[in-house]
Amino acid sequence: MVNFKQEELIQDLMSQIKERYPEVDLIGVLESPESRSSLWVEVTAPEDEDREIEMSEFAADKVSDILLDYGYHMLVMPSRRVGDPA
Repeated sequence: MVNFKQEELIQDLMSQIKERYPEVDLIGVLESPESRSSLWVEVTAPEDEDREIEMSEFAADKVSDILLDYGYHMLVMPSRRVGDPA
């Protein structure tokens, strides 16, 4: 279950991601099946693979800051849109 502060942090994270990668959209937020204290933030992946890698690194820095500042563990999981080539 996502609490109010986590929702706020995810919204802020997504605005930072969207600012640099406007093609990326939030798909959803899931509780990790491995740990109830970890959240998976599923987003659409940029079509360009290099851009996807760059976005993943950018997001990793941001979620590391969230972990250090607030203690919430999150992972940004890029996912291809349905019908996109793998």
